Amino acid sequence: MTVPDFTLEDALAERTGNPVCGIDEAGRGPWAGPVVAAAVILDRGRVPAGLGDSKKLTAPRREALLAELEACACVGVGIASVEEIDSLNILRANDLAMRRAVEALARSPAAALVDGNRVPPGLPCPAEAAVKGDARAMSVAAASIVAKVTRDRIMADLARAHPGYGWERNAGYGTRAHRDAIETLGVTPVHRRSFRPIHNILCKEKDVTS
Repeated sequence: MTVPDFTLEDALAERTGNPVCGIDEAGRGPWAGPVVAAAVILDRGRVPAGLGDSKKLTAPRREALLAELEACACVGVGIASVEEIDSLNILRANDLAMRRAVEALARSPAAALVDGNRVPPGLPCPAEAAVKGDARAMSVAAASIVAKVTRDRIMADLARAHPGYGWERNAGYGTRAHRDAIETLGVTPVHRRSFRPIHNILCKEKDVTS
């Protein structure tokens, strides 16, 4: 298993200077809820033990690591709403959330390392994309944890406001239980109407009532 380190951050810092922040997002694929991005500048003298790709950690471990990161790292969070996702499209809304995350940092980074294969336009600093960066770079792994836990908390809150869809378990992804709940309970204001499955359901409902 790949263990993240600071190799990518160091290589980028040689060209741009320090500090380098890591950026990652959570929630591009779900049918409901916002997309959340995080930017993190780590203090190398206080890196939490066991930091790694959020997808490979248990929920309790992610929660514990987030608490440590909030105490010892510079953390910024950016959110793009369902309305922004529907008006801009998910890619541009994701870019917006990432820009907001960097702008929310208390320190201005000299550069950013972004998980994925593209750099969002308009970031307030030079940036470099890193495929599977959350498994390779410490700061991106930290950002993946912050984004994932933050969004999971948001979806748990939305689940209480809109019970029956199982968002506290499926985080808004298109599981069978979520699909069945939409058929029974209908589409909520926090469903992404620009996503094809939700769009198709609404079109079908319109055809039935017309």
